Amino acid sequence: MIELAAVFAVAGAASNAVGTAFQRKVASTSKRSGVRLVAELARQPFWLIGMAGVICAALFQSLALVNGPLSLVQPLFILELPFALLVAAPLMHRRLPHSGWWGVGGCVMGLAVLLVAADPHGAADQASLARWIPALCLCLGAMAGAVLLAGRGRPPARRAALLAAASAIGNALTAALLKSATGTFADHGFAAFLRSWQTYGFALAGVAAVILLENALQAGPLAAAQPALTIGDAVVSLTLGITLFDERIRTGWWLVPEACGALLIVTGVLVLSRAVQRIVVLPVPAEQRDLAT
Repeated sequence: MIELAAVFAVAGAASNAVGTAFQRKVASTSKRSGVRLVAELARQPFWLIGMAGVICAALFQSLALVNGPLSLVQPLFILELPFALLVAAPLMHRRLPHSGWWGVGGCVMGLAVLLVAADPHGAADQASLARWIPALCLCLGAMAGAVLLAGRGRPPARRAALLAAASAIGNALTAALLKSATGTFADHGFAAFLRSWQTYGFALAGVAAVILLENALQAGPLAAAQPALTIGDAVVSLTLGITLFDERIRTGWWLVPEACGALLIVTGVLVLSRAVQRIVVLPVPAEQRDLAT
């Protein structure tokens, strides 16, 4: 089941990357806002492809969390970043600098080393309320603290990093609540799923995480926001998996390759975040310009 969870998690990361890339391509060509923007986008085939990708990503994530530990599934979503670049660059007529591909390689290699060395295992999908209460208090308190520290007047890079960290915590909490809710659905059916407080909890946490992410991207440079978002989600998810669901990773001398893998991921994310700001705009072929007009 661990292998199945990994496959679903990678598929979810790829689906979300494809969905986001197609949605951004269509949204970038519109000058409308609010409800009129949504109404216009809903008539665009590319936007519908993007929505299908996002929906499939949510389905794949649910299947991954049902079949495997949170500490395995969420770190694999780091792959969404290189997937997004691979899809979005040609779609948006952009070319990633050579340094960006080194960043992609660092993320993928680091993630492989980390997960092989850590070998996350344990797939319980429920936790007692005595465990949930402190986890919720700590996560929500950390999110609120990061938002307060990111108040207006702070340097843009610091604001972006703090808001992205708050969004990362929200993403990890959403995944933990989703794991519990989907476990209830698998074990007891749809009626029990609707009665579970975790079902409504992951919806609220997910909305909060998205709002924080949008504010983080608006507040400062991507190079400040992306590392906090990517690494924060993986670290908090690992912590929640261990404390809530009794998941385990290897320790002892295995901590050495785990640390090396984590360092490779951090380096790759930093390189990618900087490379994205130096993306080269490619000329649009004449036939595509004619089609667009």
